[in-house]
Amino acid sequence: MKSNRLSARDWGERIVLAVLFTAIGSYLMIVFNPWGSGPLLHNRVEDYLAKIGTSVILLAAALLLRRSERFEKFWQLMFALFTMSVVVSLDLIFGIYLVDYMGINGNSPVGFALEKLNECLVVVSVVITFTLLSGGSLGSIYIQKGKLKLGLIIGLVTFILAAAGSIPMANLFNPKDLSLARIIPWIPWVLIAVLANATLEELWFRGLFLRKLQPFFGNFISIFLIAIVFTLVHGSVTYTASNAIFLAIVFPLALAWGYVMQKTDSMWSSILFHAGMDIPIFLGIFSNFS
Repeated sequence: MKSNRLSARDWGERIVLAVLFTAIGSYLMIVFNPWGSGPLLHNRVEDYLAKIGTSVILLAAALLLRRSERFEKFWQLMFALFTMSVVVSLDLIFGIYLVDYMGINGNSPVGFALEKLNECLVVVSVVITFTLLSGGSLGSIYIQKGKLKLGLIIGLVTFILAAAGSIPMANLFNPKDLSLARIIPWIPWVLIAVLANATLEELWFRGLFLRKLQPFFGNFISIFLIAIVFTLVHGSVTYTASNAIFLAIVFPLALAWGYVMQKTDSMWSSILFHAGMDIPIFLGIFSNFS
């Protein structure tokens, strides 16, 4: 009878893989973030060259892994990291295009919502295109019906509960003169912004990586590793009154979003859940627009 116990080499591979995924994922999202030049870079040309170089290295690594009989099983994960690098780069480029050439001002509810919608379209189109090019299916990134009824129930209930408590929760995000009268005209733009942001982040993180990590780590550890990267990405945000409290909330939420995505076998529940939890953030941000 064949033993199901992992060998020392298998354990070593998984430990190295976990460290590499966390390190590369965090590197891409923190150093080469889509919301401006990374902290180690000082000009746009340098930023672009670093992004191109990183993407070339990740693509070369993925193709080499694909050709290796021993390491071929890792190639899809490395290709997903390459996809993330392309998304980060194009997100910044198209964001700059909106500001520089279309004159869209992100310092207003309308402009902010349009920027988020643009970002969502970039992320979704790139992730879907590269997934299909790599031989994957839409189901491999959780774009499928799944357990639709359960997903909608979980998503809508959590969205409604979060929306109901969004005004008091917005106190964590430095609100200025926030009132129901001010919020009502923002409702269409808040909905666009939270749904776009939740869609891009759920696809970008959990949709892109969950199924690729599960064969090596199982369900929970896969969720956990993605939650680490997701939380680290939010470590330097400036829209919260307390980063420590914010991150203490983000990490368990990231675990919950991964769990409901796996439970419902689709991303619709996690998108709605995530969108609801983003409402107080955007209310705080919108309230500070002049």
